[in-house]
Amino acid sequence: MKIFVISDIHGSEYYLKKAIEAFKKENGDYILILGDELYHGPRNPLPKDYNPKGVVEILNPLKNKIMAIRGNCDSEVDQMLLEYPIMGDYTSLFLNEKRIFATHGHIFNKNNMPNVDNGDILIYGHTHIPLAEKIDGKYILNPGSISLPKENNPNSYGIIENNKFSVKKLENGQTFMEIVFE
Repeated sequence: MKIFVISDIHGSEYYLKKAIEAFKKENGDYILILGDELYHGPRNPLPKDYNPKGVVEILNPLKNKIMAIRGNCDSEVDQMLLEYPIMGDYTSLFLNEKRIFATHGHIFNKNNMPNVDNGDILIYGHTHIPLAEKIDGKYILNPGSISLPKENNPNSYGIIENNKFSVKKLENGQTFMEIVFE
């Protein structure tokens, strides 16, 4: 199974279209969205082609392929438009013998760890900064942001496949960060 991971769309129709093209090119099975889908939030600049309604129109036809959680910029009004659930603060998925704790990152993150065992995976967005490392026996992952990357990082997405997490440039699909789950 190949899970295509994105975070922090922030209403950018332009970058979401590019992400969906990458999802198709990657032959992904599912899309895991780590929150902040429709709105830019008051601390962020408007992303390129800011169009929350257009983002809804792109995502809803993919509703059977999407697993999503709520970001700090997502609200009940967003849920009224989206045809898949987004209001959970986290979800647990399983990859072979490992638990994946997926969340947005504004509550649980590498500095405020949820209850996960050694060898398990915490994946979150929120910071807009890609990350793939092992800390105290736990894997900490972040795909970065498709629309508003920070700290001079490229627009990016993640791939979970074959006991590996890769962060790739949205522009060309080139891997620039990777970790293998032992």
